[in-house]
Amino acid sequence: MQAAIDRVMQTYVMMVNLTPKQESDVRAKVSRFLEDKGDDERRLAVEGLRHLLGHATKRRRAASAQDCVE
Repeated sequence: MQAAIDRVMQTYVMMVNLTPKQESDVRAKVSRFLEDKGDDERRLAVEGLRHLLGHATKRRRAASAQDCVE
């Protein structure tokens, strides 16, 4: 799991400017979130990043042709 957390953090800090304290807090948050999610490092990394970016519970609605016209 540690490799997945490291991968999440490497990616996330490229997108978001964090202080060392914030980085530590985010690492703890990801660790707690991934605690019981399995052992597939790649899937864990994706899920951890989705969680931090707020995509874990959101689903995007496909744009309809009507949305594109307006």
